[in-house]
Amino acid sequence: MSDVAMSESELAELHRELRVVARDLLRRNAAKAGPDQTYPTVDWSLLVDTGWLGLEIPEEFDGAGATFAEVAVVLHELGRAAASTPYLGTAVLGVGALGLLEAGAARDELLRAVAAGEQRPALALPTGDSDGDVTAFRLAAAPVSEGDQPGAGRMVVSGSADFVPDAAGADRILLLAADESGTPVVVAVRPTDPGVTVSDRPVLDETRHLGTVVVEGTEVDPGAVWRFRGTDPAASAASARRLLDRAALAVACDSLGLAEAMLEATVEYAGTRRQFGRPIGSFQAVKHACADMHVKITVGRELLAAAVRALAAAEDPAGPHDQEISVAVSRAKSYLGAAAVDIAGAAMQLHGGIGYTWEGGVHVYLKRALLGRSLFGAPAAHRARLAARFTAL
Repeated sequence: MSDVAMSESELAELHRELRVVARDLLRRNAAKAGPDQTYPTVDWSLLVDTGWLGLEIPEEFDGAGATFAEVAVVLHELGRAAASTPYLGTAVLGVGALGLLEAGAARDELLRAVAAGEQRPALALPTGDSDGDVTAFRLAAAPVSEGDQPGAGRMVVSGSADFVPDAAGADRILLLAADESGTPVVVAVRPTDPGVTVSDRPVLDETRHLGTVVVEGTEVDPGAVWRFRGTDPAASAASARRLLDRAALAVACDSLGLAEAMLEATVEYAGTRRQFGRPIGSFQAVKHACADMHVKITVGRELLAAAVRALAAAEDPAGPHDQEISVAVSRAKSYLGAAAVDIAGAAMQLHGGIGYTWEGGVHVYLKRALLGRSLFGAPAAHRARLAARFTAL
């Protein structure tokens, strides 16, 4: 399923169908949740059965051969449903990293295993506001000890990464590391390897599962060190930066989905809740508040669409340059990160007293929006990147 071979209208129709199916599946999945569950949980088996795990995996490895544009549709619907799922860590970041690496037996085998639902990789990369080094781990030659065979090539990797999506349940941890020359590489380790510690990182948002990955002098063989496509170190650095852009854009897709859900829920509530003998939606203050929410969503939707198109076309030689992609992503992430929090907060107020209760459910979206605002770069950090970019012109 290649977007290159499809016309714009055909691609739009594909996305509409994917959106309708995803929304229906998530709605039916949420209906199965018990009365005490405040947010839906998407089981691993559902991700496997829908084929969402393999959307970006090439067809030769039993995937769909799609692009990030299709993944963005799923992310948007997961955000709308406030669903708890390992999709971000596995299919978006894990598969995204594997897709940028050179082909090899180990990498190809892992891609097939992910498409089949047999493996759950997680990508450990910086998740904060730093705009410096994009790698959180260091790779170095292991000290030579007595009995080592010449040319054994043993390596050790060390470092740590916090707030790693879906790290605790992963079968394989992909470490974004810098080798001895400073070139970014991906090192594949297992949570059970000596020196590797993966622990839960509790956060306010219960729908997300984040972890802390600490690696202390773990020995790896050369076959576990995977390099990005291209021999130019600058190309490897650009690929590593693209992974951070992908992560930020994935959160922006989620933020738009939850913002839309909050607007729809608020409009529905305002049409049914009555005060002074009429629906509260007829009051001018409520109308203006909903209109402001709608405007923010409309602007965010356009910014997000531009960023998704840029990232999806990244592999096209005639597509946008990496700097253009980063600019589009920072625009979308900075705007939607802040807008989603504003919209969820306004929804809580407009729902009145019920909006502040646990049973109301608005708090689930507000906490998810708050985490999304900070994860992979807060709005202030992305605006600073934009300012630095444009002042350098």
